[in-house]
Amino acid sequence: MIRTGTLIVVFAIVAALAGPFLWPDDPSAQELARRLEAPSLAHPLGLDELGRDILARLLQGARVSLLVGIAVVSVSSTVGMLFGSVAGYFGGRIDDVISRVIDILMAFPGILLAIALVAVLGPSLVNVVIALSIIGWVGYARLVRGQALRAREFEFVQAARASGASAARIVVRHVLPTAIPAVVVQATLGMAGAIIAEAALSFLGLGVQPPTPSWGTMLDAGRAHLFDAPHLTIFPGLAIAMLVLGFNFLGDGLRDRVDPKMVR
Repeated sequence: MIRTGTLIVVFAIVAALAGPFLWPDDPSAQELARRLEAPSLAHPLGLDELGRDILARLLQGARVSLLVGIAVVSVSSTVGMLFGSVAGYFGGRIDDVISRVIDILMAFPGILLAIALVAVLGPSLVNVVIALSIIGWVGYARLVRGQALRAREFEFVQAARASGASAARIVVRHVLPTAIPAVVVQATLGMAGAIIAEAALSFLGLGVQPPTPSWGTMLDAGRAHLFDAPHLTIFPGLAIAMLVLGFNFLGDGLRDRVDPKMVR
């Protein structure tokens, strides 16, 4: 499973980075006379409603999906690890306040909260990252808090405290490292969630704006041609499904490696 996931993810990354070299067609070039053309040797995945090459747009859209996933996971994990470690290590009122904030944010459906935030901030790639990070950090915070509650009772942590080490040093040098394996697994699965969320927001017109290609906007544009040109939705849908499946496989495999008790 982990090999399959790694293979899919690596293939997507290489395709996104080397897209212009793999398929040099301009993703914005229009051939209106050939609009909705089915897949052919010249255009393996066909042309869209404006006569643009779907393969070229998929390759460029992969950059958007991976960029959003990496940005959201990076911001969310950093903020979540900070608040989670502070809450778990210090406990008391600090833990109560942070835990209540986490509970409040987790009470709302994530995608609905993201839609509301993007609607307020305005549709753009940056605002999508901000909105998804605001709702994404709570999962990491809750995970790291549990790890910190356990780690602060370890003998080496108590020894560091007894030796006079500062709380910040103990958290950074001794508590956080115990949570890194779990955070890596969570981040891998979080990539899949961020990619789906970005595609959903773009599908609703709240994400990446034209003419920048996005798998979600490609799906939205293809809805009007489900019967006369199904390739407009089939290929973007397959791209989203395969990449999300790859990250899920990778995350499940890493979880099995980190915690052998999870092996089924």
